[in-house]
Amino acid sequence: MSKLVTIYGGSGFVGRYIARRMAKEGWRVRVAVRRPNEAMHVKPYGVPGQVEPVLCNVRDDDSVAAVMQGADAVVNCVGVLNELGKNTFGAIHAEGAGRIARIAAQQGIANLVHISAIGASAEAASEYARTKAAGEAAVQQHFPAAVILRPSVIFGSEDGFFNRFAGMATLSPALPIAAGGTRFQPVFADDVAKAAVKGVLGEAAGGIYELGGPEVKSFRALMEQMLEVIHRRRLILSLPRPAAFLVAFGFDVLQFASFQLIENKILTRDQLRSLKSDNVVSDGAKGFADLGISPVTVGSVLPDYLWKFRPSGQYDEMTSSARNLRKNGA
Repeated sequence: MSKLVTIYGGSGFVGRYIARRMAKEGWRVRVAVRRPNEAMHVKPYGVPGQVEPVLCNVRDDDSVAAVMQGADAVVNCVGVLNELGKNTFGAIHAEGAGRIARIAAQQGIANLVHISAIGASAEAASEYARTKAAGEAAVQQHFPAAVILRPSVIFGSEDGFFNRFAGMATLSPALPIAAGGTRFQPVFADDVAKAAVKGVLGEAAGGIYELGGPEVKSFRALMEQMLEVIHRRRLILSLPRPAAFLVAFGFDVLQFASFQLIENKILTRDQLRSLKSDNVVSDGAKGFADLGISPVTVGSVLPDYLWKFRPSGQYDEMTSSARNLRKNGA
């Protein structure tokens, strides 16, 4: 019988790439999520019955243990960018990660891969980064041989980074951003998945790997590149920190006042604090090279999924060519 991997959060942005690759490796894939009915998109990744969504709440021991039964390896992709209800940073990033690692050790799981984030530190300014660090510590305490992956900002067709700002650019003549000088090292979701697969297969030594793409660019430079891809000219407004704080505070208050019925998907105060630090691979850190993976560039992937934000969508190149022909009198 083929081996089984349980992927917590396997229907999410990064998790689905890992699930797809593990299915291609011939493994059975158990996708543990809060809402299995909303995770049916993972089933076609393999043959019938190979990839199955199952109900799980990472805040509960019994729930985590039940979906881990019989697994040969475990991957934890669960994370939140904004706290909603009981899904706080501490409950998910720290306690949830520790719970999965502890139960994996108890069940004798061979390999554990944990997805964290660059910038995870107990001294970080943001609660997001501090709880990520607490989660890493808990994982290493219970499962010392775990492979911990720290990606920079992740891009791909389902991302909430380039897609969000490209969508904003279609609606407004200006593109406001906070901390435009902060540097990122964007990494393709499928490259992160390749690294995770190495961990699942036991082809990577335990420890922390910082994953960044081949290019380091400022927030502003990434927005300029995005605008070039979608063929739009927009004024990029780098908000002063006081102004950015007022925006973040306002949307946080709106979320609170609406009893969290309106989620702050624009900018939170915690996200603003995280933007104080560059999001790049540390000097001397283990990374893609140690895993034998060559990451792809942002420019080689963005046109594949941002074309829908162009003025004429997939036909924008033809429209532009026809316009040039008319101008030249052809």
